[in-house]
Amino acid sequence: GQGCAMTPPFRKILVANRGEIALRVFRTCAEHGIRTVAVYSDADREALHAVQADEAVHIGPAPSADSYLRVDKILAAAKATGAEAIHPGYGFLSERAHFVEACQAAGLTFIGPDVRAMNVMGDKIGARKAMAAAGVPVVPGVNDLESIEQVEAAAREIGFPVMLKASAGGGGKGMRIVHEAGELRRAYEAASREAKAAFGDDRMLMERAVLAARHVEIQLMADRHGGCVYLNERDCSVQRRHQKVIEESPSPSPQMNPEVRAAMGEVAVRAARAVDYCGAGTVEFLFEEHPEGPRFYFLEMNTRLQVEHPVTEATCGRDLVWDQIRVAAGLPLGYTQAEVPLNGHAIECRLYAEDALRFLPSPGDIRCLRWPVGAHIRIDSAVASGSTVSRHYDPMIAKLTVWGPDRPTALRRMREALRETVCLGIETNLGFHLRVLGEPDFLRGDFSTRYIDQHPDLTAPHALTEADSQALAAAAAVHAATQLLHGQPSVGEAAGVSPWRRLANWRRA
Repeated sequence: GQGCAMTPPFRKILVANRGEIALRVFRTCAEHGIRTVAVYSDADREALHAVQADEAVHIGPAPSADSYLRVDKILAAAKATGAEAIHPGYGFLSERAHFVEACQAAGLTFIGPDVRAMNVMGDKIGARKAMAAAGVPVVPGVNDLESIEQVEAAAREIGFPVMLKASAGGGGKGMRIVHEAGELRRAYEAASREAKAAFGDDRMLMERAVLAARHVEIQLMADRHGGCVYLNERDCSVQRRHQKVIEESPSPSPQMNPEVRAAMGEVAVRAARAVDYCGAGTVEFLFEEHPEGPRFYFLEMNTRLQVEHPVTEATCGRDLVWDQIRVAAGLPLGYTQAEVPLNGHAIECRLYAEDALRFLPSPGDIRCLRWPVGAHIRIDSAVASGSTVSRHYDPMIAKLTVWGPDRPTALRRMREALRETVCLGIETNLGFHLRVLGEPDFLRGDFSTRYIDQHPDLTAPHALTEADSQALAAAAAVHAATQLLHGQPSVGEAAGVSPWRRLANWRRA
């Protein structure tokens, strides 16, 4: 399954995306002898993904609505270059059923699930109903709310606090936590208005707000021959505004153990089988810790590759993109549940071009960029010194992932990697990550999705202090040292066996 096949399942793949995820897919394609096609907008003419693909096709102006969301232009690019399949990455068109249908009509293979699975799982109300029917535990709630009267009645039935969610929502849009009846009308009107603007759909659902829970998700991979496995869990509880910031595998919860992991994995597989799922998918759960044992509830299923997939690859030794490509071509998985290991611990920090105190994007030109180097470090990035972080797209500039034989070692390695990272010319959240990596509750693994809200010191004005000063000082020191070495990076930690040696040819910075 992992090895390079003599004849690749596709000769040429177009990636309908940009940035680090496009480069990530190109890397696996290159290892397996598959030619690649990039698409790019005006803002990305000199972007690394446009340069590193075998071919690149211009598809329009900078705004994504005029380029990366233009199905007609992407299909025309595939036709012009002779691509046989399209990998959607994440975001953009990756979970749009009409794109899947358009690919099929054009005779192209979409590297992802079919339309039915995407339609069911892409609608939060539809997904809740399908999962409840399949015996998957869901958070107590009420679906299909279309008026304030229905919302008020649902809140009386469920009891405060409640979570209002847009049925078609994602990325935290159209979502509000409401603590008391007096806040309900304003929250409903704001959430439904936001949902209508973002998704063209203002239907809402209401759930009991589980405030002291972790966000734990199960990675799945399924083929068209009845094979479906879970590749352990990721804990993505450190979030701001419902957006993940730090992810790790396995979960550091004291209540996570092989039995709980297997129970969650089996529920996730049941969820996938309920919609005849094929490809990479992630089932997200709310994970509540209780004295008598944990409770977990289905949140949603993401019908695509997740941003945080590197921590799974590090701990289970599989190349998830290669698995995606193979099953999309109709090949069987080639491995069983018993052959999925859990090896060590991996942590990913999302590095953003942003004002880390207010979590606001901070686009601009990168003057100097240097990544840490080491046997246990993986960098997923699509920027370099001289790159421009565009205001038109998500401000994530890289994912920094480290692996260790255990969590304390991984944490130590991550702190060192963050200190060795140099990014000058734009504001980043490097200092914020260093503060979190030194905070006692995080180090103990004692946190929930409310972690950042419960630790205001991490984002207080005076927090732009020691950690940030250390990060800047370290950056300056590393930059100066490497300049003295004529641009050669320090060797870094090279002992031990890197989990990425088993995967595609990852550059180590």
